[in-house]
Amino acid sequence: MSTALIIVDIQNDYFPNGKMELSKPEKAATNAAKVLEWFRQNNKDNIFHVQHIAGDPALGFFLPDTEGVEIHEAVQPVETESIIIKHFPNSFLQTELESKLRKNGVTKVVVVGMMTHMCIDATVRAAVDLGFKTTLIEDACATKDLSYQGKVVSAEQVHYAFVGALNGMYCEVNSTEDFLQQAANKS
Repeated sequence: MSTALIIVDIQNDYFPNGKMELSKPEKAATNAAKVLEWFRQNNKDNIFHVQHIAGDPALGFFLPDTEGVEIHEAVQPVETESIIIKHFPNSFLQTELESKLRKNGVTKVVVVGMMTHMCIDATVRAAVDLGFKTTLIEDACATKDLSYQGKVVSAEQVHYAFVGALNGMYCEVNSTEDFLQQAANKS
């Protein structure tokens, strides 16, 4: 069973002074970097960085040719790693991600990145729908406060609501530490 790492949208606009700052993006990026390092040492041929580039300037962030659209330094791709450009929350929609995974014989994916309630949720659900056994590393993800009809939902509540909805029925959810420990035990 071949496993790939999919790093979704860990881009500068989600960090302090970015155009769509998230809650605790540094912590998520640090954990994503740990998972990335494990893949670089153990499975370097199956690392996919997903970069969202706004198709419509009205989005207000991830605008082409800006510093905000660039992949954050914590998870900068190296020359041999694939970069998948996307324009929608789902990393598979109108991208080459699925075909590259299938070409590499990938049957299982590990997902990290940003935003939990949008691109992570859409990507995890699409991966499962496409038949990939999926693991989400929840503490290598970040989101933001949301509001509806004057009620504010904290980023932590948003994160755990989406992670809780995915866990078990849709995918396996792990912490960075648990994932790395399980991976070390299998080696």
